Amino acid sequence: MKRATILSLLLCPVLAAGGFAADQVQTANGLVQAAAHSTPGVRIFKGIPYSEPPTGELRWKAPQPARSWSGVRPGDSFGPRCMQRSVFSDMVFRSNGVSEDCLYLNVWTPAPSGEERLPVLVYFFGGGFVAGDGSEPRYDGASMATKGIVAVTVNYRLGVFGFLAHAELSQEAPYKGSGNYGLLDQSAALRWVSQNIAAFGGDPKRVTIAGESAGSISVSGQLVSPLSKELIAGGILESGSLIGSLSPQPLPDAERDGATFAASVGAASLAALRAMTAEQVLEAAAKPGLPRFRPVIDGYFLPKAVPAILEAGEQARVPLLGGSNSEEMSARGLLRQDEPTPENYAKAVRGLYSDKADEVLKLYPGSTTEEVLDSATALASDRFIGFSTWRYMEGHGKTAARPVYRYYYSRPRPKFLGGYPESPAGGGPAAPPPPPRGAAHSAEIEYAMGNLATNPHFEWGPDDYRVSDVMQGYFANFIKTGNPNAPGLPTWPAYVGSDGFQIMRLDVESHAEPEKTRPRYLFLDPFYVTKP
Repeated sequence: MKRATILSLLLCPVLAAGGFAADQVQTANGLVQAAAHSTPGVRIFKGIPYSEPPTGELRWKAPQPARSWSGVRPGDSFGPRCMQRSVFSDMVFRSNGVSEDCLYLNVWTPAPSGEERLPVLVYFFGGGFVAGDGSEPRYDGASMATKGIVAVTVNYRLGVFGFLAHAELSQEAPYKGSGNYGLLDQSAALRWVSQNIAAFGGDPKRVTIAGESAGSISVSGQLVSPLSKELIAGGILESGSLIGSLSPQPLPDAERDGATFAASVGAASLAALRAMTAEQVLEAAAKPGLPRFRPVIDGYFLPKAVPAILEAGEQARVPLLGGSNSEEMSARGLLRQDEPTPENYAKAVRGLYSDKADEVLKLYPGSTTEEVLDSATALASDRFIGFSTWRYMEGHGKTAARPVYRYYYSRPRPKFLGGYPESPAGGGPAAPPPPPRGAAHSAEIEYAMGNLATNPHFEWGPDDYRVSDVMQGYFANFIKTGNPNAPGLPTWPAYVGSDGFQIMRLDVESHAEPEKTRPRYLFLDPFYVTKP
């Protein structure tokens, strides 16, 4: 009996026809071994390389296909996060340090074999294109996997490593452009998913991409890029797009900023920039007064401005779900240190909009302190990222000929319990946030992904889990069918229908309601979108 047991264990690793061998999966580059985990029925594969390390001569080049390996690659640890400084106090990492060698992804699959064809979620993390990582617990894919979805998180290059443009870089590139390396990384990851996800039980024809903040901006980019759009079956925008929020620069402007950076470090050539250590480049780019690196209209990943792509209907014509939060930015984003009086509010508005100020004050009135706080929060949030999200969804809906579902997320986080490791400046424990007036930027992530329990810093209660059940249910349904609706959930109408413009307010009592912010966004549109 003992010999039979030993023999069965020895035979266990033999590959099955569907790609699985016990907890091993055959990818195009080699075998990967699942990590030990505590979620029943879910296999986790961490730290799978989808590209060659972008180091040495590959620094500031489009990602190259990963090399194959022999033997079995263990999937028990997350790969390193891409080069970044400590910026945001709410980021908690499980990754293996920081490195230029960072182009790894992670897969959570509930499929018992490679014969299944389950829907796939590819999630891009947020962090302003300067920080973040696919290992963060709030993006963990295990909860989505329990809903019958193969979940993937992706690392991509950030900051100066991900978005530096330079005339020499454009000259050496086959497509004669530069910048956008972080977005090209994401596109390469989508190609990897298309080629490999079937071995994990996923359907390469049913890939929904999602993300929050810079991740949402990334989703909008992948949807309009000719390099990615054919690989996508649906998109989820959580606060942000390439219209307004970190809108892409024309290539000549981005190359000029790259030359400014090179001059600041005394690098007379591209070779000199590549000779610097990663740490030297990272610290040099953080010096005050230098340009911020952001997406570029490079003629390759982004052939032209995003509004023009949408107007021509050249984006991925897929269902879209998205929205923004009720306090994407606090009233301080507008008032700064001034008290929230009607006089101070009017002064701030006039400083921003001069001859258009009276129109702004009608759309965002402020005749009492409470009204000022509400309107200053709304205007600061719209200027930051609310308009951006609406504008992309509006443009997509006009030409995609596919349903668009828009939400407004208004559930404030509960009591903050403390415990974040350091402040954004890296100077000690983070101060408690002020009492929320609404749902702060990024507040919805754990709710949408079913990951409240991964964040011990807030006093989650029954209402929070109720909101999470509903929101994750909507997201899971959309990933599976392109429609968030299913029995047991409040009906979510399409954004544009027979009843006009409708949105889903996500809160303890989620419900559909007419869109109320449209006049505000129509007013803001000319400030962000140049008409042909």
